[in-house]
Amino acid sequence: MRFHDKVALITAAASGIGRATADIIAQEGGIVVAVDNHEERLDRTVAQLNEAGGRAPRRLCNALDEKDVQATVGSIVRDFGRIDILVNAVGGSTIIGKSGATVDELSFTDWQRLIDFNLAAMPDW
Repeated sequence: MRFHDKVALITAAASGIGRATADIIAQEGGIVVAVDNHEERLDRTVAQLNEAGGRAPRRLCNALDEKDVQATVGSIVRDFGRIDILVNAVGGSTIIGKSGATVDELSFTDWQRLIDFNLAAMPDW
């Protein structure tokens, strides 16, 4: 049980790398604080983690909203006293209309959204 009683904040916990990491840490005894911006997927993920014997509270959070991020982190520290592990799995291109666009097909606005999403999500805390 590598993660026994460790508090793990995992962003984008409801899918992809975040979900896979949440599964592993929960299976190995960690407390997975699942953070995501998609409520339905987050609820389903947390239910599945808990049904499998894990401990997985949830936090709905927009990783691009600094106040929301600070409130989320603050609530985790208040509730658990600490964060031992951070897995920031936020990223990708799903926030723009054509997620498979090549660089030369992107508008400047979409380019900026991708940069903000992939490099600035979950700002310095």
